[in-house]
Amino acid sequence: MARWEPGARERLVLAAVDLFSEQGYDETTVTQIAERAGVTKSTFFRHFPDKRELLVAGQETLSRLLSEGITDAAPERSPLDAVAAGLERASGEMGPMNRELGPRLKAAVAASAELQERDALKSVGMAAAMTDALIERGVAEPTARLASEMGVLAFKQGFDRWAGAARADDDGLAGHALAAFAELREAAAALR
Repeated sequence: MARWEPGARERLVLAAVDLFSEQGYDETTVTQIAERAGVTKSTFFRHFPDKRELLVAGQETLSRLLSEGITDAAPERSPLDAVAAGLERASGEMGPMNRELGPRLKAAVAASAELQERDALKSVGMAAAMTDALIERGVAEPTARLASEMGVLAFKQGFDRWAGAARADDDGLAGHALAAFAELREAAAALR
């Protein structure tokens, strides 16, 4: 086994998701995950403190990208336009591995109450990052929270569409997330 083989973190995530789907989250051990990924148990712990953290791998990066997109949006842009900029920034960083992992991750989360809880916390973290970035732009807190929750919903809907689309679909995640966000904006306008 190569000690510092590249891609260990990604292989660990893929191995864990597959094992969670095959035999259940509770029945899967760190040792099994490490073996499936072709790394040692100590390599696992260099990347993750425990198996629960595997499914929120990348959450900090995702939240940071959403926040940066909002922060970098032109000052005259509306709160919803700023959220759209955050969605575009974050989803533009998602690649083939994220797309491949989507359906497998969804199945693993659906089969475990603990993983569903972790997934919900991930959504809360994304919304909090976007809310903070909007408040920094001078947006009132209730408006910032509502815009952020719409952003989280659009990201999730867009990701589901992207992950389930035919592989020939080259309209990356950004296209799907922004389309979902446009639909939500129309729905919100219809509430008046």
